[in-house]
Amino acid sequence: MSRHTARAAIAVGGTVIAALALAGCGQGFSSGGSSGSAGGLTSSKKPITLMIGSSGDAETKAVQDAASAWSKKSGVDVTVVPATNLSQQLSQGFAAGSPPDVFYLSTDAIAGLVQNKSLKAYGDMLGNKSDFYPSLVKNFSVNGTFYCAPKDFSTLQLIINTDLWTKAGLTDADIPKTWDQLAEDAKKLTSGTTKGLVFSGEYARIGAFMAEAGGRLVSEDGKKAEADSAANVKALDYVKQHLNDGTFAYAKDVGAGWGGEAFGKQLGAMTIEGNWITGAMQSDYPNVKYKVVELPAGPAGKGTLQFTNCWGMSAASKNQKAGLDFIQFLTSSEQQLTFSKAFGPMPSVKSAAATWKADNAPLVPFLTGADYAQGVPTNAGAADVIADFNSQLETLKTADPKTILQSVQTNLEAVVK
Repeated sequence: MSRHTARAAIAVGGTVIAALALAGCGQGFSSGGSSGSAGGLTSSKKPITLMIGSSGDAETKAVQDAASAWSKKSGVDVTVVPATNLSQQLSQGFAAGSPPDVFYLSTDAIAGLVQNKSLKAYGDMLGNKSDFYPSLVKNFSVNGTFYCAPKDFSTLQLIINTDLWTKAGLTDADIPKTWDQLAEDAKKLTSGTTKGLVFSGEYARIGAFMAEAGGRLVSEDGKKAEADSAANVKALDYVKQHLNDGTFAYAKDVGAGWGGEAFGKQLGAMTIEGNWITGAMQSDYPNVKYKVVELPAGPAGKGTLQFTNCWGMSAASKNQKAGLDFIQFLTSSEQQLTFSKAFGPMPSVKSAAATWKADNAPLVPFLTGADYAQGVPTNAGAADVIADFNSQLETLKTADPKTILQSVQTNLEAVVK
């Protein structure tokens, strides 16, 4: 998963849902015995089309190689389509009645496709169903139905510039375990144009503090809006306090597009990001030394957010049986580890954990976070609410956290039913 995927999942999710939901209406996507609910699979001699939203040439080649390997084994041809605009091209495919058989699908788009019965629910048919992290299965379950196999994922953790850390007189003993310690470290690291902690001013980052305080936007079962909880107010109050004392900063306020850029340019000594930052650091800021540690615990303990995509399957596909076999191949431990080496994603299956940890020791905190991470809301319309929440978070430095969250609560109550 690239940094772009994770960042865009929140920013443009509402557009994705609206476009795909609109495109699916009235197109007869339940034909051929397929439907949005679990049931029989279509079967034919037709080839499979796989549409992906690639992070670059390395990811495209890795997926093409995997498709070629499976085709040789199965005898079914696969056409890999690297989309230049995944949401738009998926929308066009659904609208034309010819969507790809298999495609990358984000958590914020699943509800819209389920509503118009455009998505095949095959999760319970997977032979490796029990191998996926439970939290990821929840991300792709709607009303108790597991729809699609998690492709890969990342959690948010704390990234530390080790040179600036040492320069500030800090050691491993100072790695923050609590909010108070994080604030103390940030103060010591703030010097000149460098802020102690810089991150994107959006729910997709600040939500980690909400989780650490024991809060969330929507209840775990997805049936109740919980935005205006005391825990969430406490989280925003904490962030606001340190934005105002100058030790925390939003990336845009230091002249950066996202936390990784601010960190790479050493405008921030620490940042909060997912494992997609590693590619950016390697390609754009190879001389910046850093380490990854778990985010400090908040008042309620450890907490973070996770971001993921799944392998969606079209209800209109004429060859779902082959599609299911292909997806099981793609999500096998061996293939996911191959993908990890090729372009960096973190495997979604537990059976790959030990090998991945051994191969990626400096990044282990990202995987450790899977034990306590919470996913972003998947309710239809929630992405639009989050987009509005992001707009309000831009003014957090001067705004009232409780007022912001009350507004979000009202908006969420309209879509969470």
